[in-house]
Amino acid sequence: MAGGSEGGRQSQGRPDGEETSEVVRGEKAHGNPAEPSQAVFPPSFSVSEIKNKQRRHFMFLRWKQQQKKEKLALKKKRKKEREALGDKAPPKPEPKTIENQRVYDETTVDPNDEEVTLDEATDEFAPYFNRQTVPKILITTSDRPRGRTVRFCEQLSTCIPNSHVYYRRGLALKKIIPQCISRDFTDLIVINEDRKIPNGLVLSHLPEGPTAHFRMSSVRLRKEIKRKGKNPTEHQPEIILNNFTTRLGHSIGRMLASLFPHDPQFVGRQVATFHNQRDYIFFRFHRYIFKNEKKVAIQELGPRFTLKLRSLQKGTFDSKFGEYEWIHKVLSLNKALQSLIYC
Repeated sequence: MAGGSEGGRQSQGRPDGEETSEVVRGEKAHGNPAEPSQAVFPPSFSVSEIKNKQRRHFMFLRWKQQQKKEKLALKKKRKKEREALGDKAPPKPEPKTIENQRVYDETTVDPNDEEVTLDEATDEFAPYFNRQTVPKILITTSDRPRGRTVRFCEQLSTCIPNSHVYYRRGLALKKIIPQCISRDFTDLIVINEDRKIPNGLVLSHLPEGPTAHFRMSSVRLRKEIKRKGKNPTEHQPEIILNNFTTRLGHSIGRMLASLFPHDPQFVGRQVATFHNQRDYIFFRFHRYIFKNEKKVAIQELGPRFTLKLRSLQKGTFDSKFGEYEWIHKVLSLNKALQSLIYC
């Protein structure tokens, strides 16, 4: 009986060759070939799906290298096509930037406009541009300034001629402004700080205003600037104002220009630049270096900082009852492409 049952089980079973062939067929059916083939790159799956961190990093680097090769090959191909076409080659497409994609601002100022000319003749800065007043600046700080703010004020005073530094001790701005007017100061600059770092600037034009509040960032003193030149001389510098094209920007540009005297002394070869880009005002102070009759270089003297306009107030500084001409508001991403100062 045992032998018969064993024989029956053997007769019902399959030969070893057939079982092996069936296993191979099953592996082929499940997509696992008996002989492994070479891996194809880039893989058909996402690199982020790889669980192993080292393998994932390795595959990501290979993917970046492959992209770089394809980009370089496409660039060479386009260059050959342009050389083959010669003058008939189509013009190169202009890259998209925030500047050229910006929505045109209707408040852009035309310097030849009669209305703008009339406003300039009657605004608060008309006495300066008519040479009736000489700039005299008072630079002060918030209460109990720290060393970095003190050094920044001292270095800023060397960039602005006829400026005086005064460290106030608990004296309110409302009491300082009448004293400035009685002593024939034309502008008041207040440097604010937070955690020993200068972070704000208040500029008030005297005696009738306006008053601008800026957020200050990226402050660099002279010793922090690489390849800086020697300290500035007492010569009156030139002033350059870039991209103050809108109505608001035109007012801010005139306010900044009124800090410096009219007649620069070109012998000193010094220039102060206020460059407005994407509503950020970058200040740089340079000196010209003439290498020969055709070449000229510039050498930064410092300090450098960046301003962002927060508000513009009519009249002198008044935090409670002041009337604001403009206040910075948070806009949506699409409206942020529109510039209020620079267009």
